Amino acid sequence: MKSSIISYMLLLATMLPLGAALAERADRDKPMNIESDTLRYDDAKQTSVFTGKVVLTKGTMLIRGAQMDIRQDSDGNQYGIVKAEPGKLAFFRQKRDTRAGEPDETMEGESTLINYDGKADVVTFQGRAVLRRYVGAKLNDEITGDVIVYDNSTSVLTVDGGAA
Repeated sequence: MKSSIISYMLLLATMLPLGAALAERADRDKPMNIESDTLRYDDAKQTSVFTGKVVLTKGTMLIRGAQMDIRQDSDGNQYGIVKAEPGKLAFFRQKRDTRAGEPDETMEGESTLINYDGKADVVTFQGRAVLRRYVGAKLNDEITGDVIVYDNSTSVLTVDGGAA
């Protein structure tokens, strides 16, 4: 257990200098597009349930899963819960803003459930969670846990390793 905590601390220490690399800010203003096999929409509640090969894009953000429940609040903020197919993992990817001249960075995550909070700009990965940071095409960091919470606006992540 102690070595896992040390590994997490080392990973976090390697990510600290990257404070300037945040989620692609332009994504916030992009429209959310979703493709799926079926859709159930409730206009009164502002909710949509997409099922079957669901793919969400919003700027550089990409989320895939078997089912996606989306709701929108009165201010237009969007919230989503993505579920994976049984035995598989749902997928998330988003490009990060980087300084001019630096290589592109991308965050990728997988888990059985992905929760997206558009207002707070936070993505939560639950169940068999994995989060990876790529610099260019090279895998730079990878972290696993039962729950990983990634704050896009601050590039801060927290990890719960789950029961030993």
